[in-house]
Amino acid sequence: MKTKSSESLDTRNHILETADTIMRVKGFSAVGLSEILHAASVPKGSFYHYFSSKEHFGEALLQRYFENYLADIDALLARLDLTGSAMLQQYFASWGPGQLGYDASRYCLIVKLAAEVSDLSEPMRITLLKGTNDVVARLATMVERGITDGSIHCKDSPVAIAEQLYQLWLGAALLGKITRDVAPFQVAMQFMQQQLQ
Repeated sequence: MKTKSSESLDTRNHILETADTIMRVKGFSAVGLSEILHAASVPKGSFYHYFSSKEHFGEALLQRYFENYLADIDALLARLDLTGSAMLQQYFASWGPGQLGYDASRYCLIVKLAAEVSDLSEPMRITLLKGTNDVVARLATMVERGITDGSIHCKDSPVAIAEQLYQLWLGAALLGKITRDVAPFQVAMQFMQQQLQ
């Protein structure tokens, strides 16, 4: 039997999950609370039981996204059968198809919301900053592993390389949206392979 607190958590997560897909397509500002709550089949009055404002809701949405995203990266890092270079290639290989397909659930919420909400909300900007820093730290671990196992050859620090790679791929994701073509991702992959070897 579910407790009241577990039911409350389930409802909160259901609202966030429903909003996640909608906002990956429409963005943050273009989506009203009524649309989210209608799609989630949750009464409007109960929204404020879970979130004090739309901004607080946006923070929670981004935190949830990063928790899931980082768990996927951690699963990749746990694989002992891959070199550091292979991990990076596997991680970035999914970017193109995910951003250009018709399945909105695969769109990167960070690519979609970063420019928009960073100017609207300081708390949401800080959540994005922390999350992207966590992603870069994990990428740095992959680079460090690659240097150790000999699959990556470079002179810069693992953190500097990870920052450069993440920025390269974020740029490719934005250009991919503009061009609706995989070419920016192919260029990013080719450049990354050249730089790491």
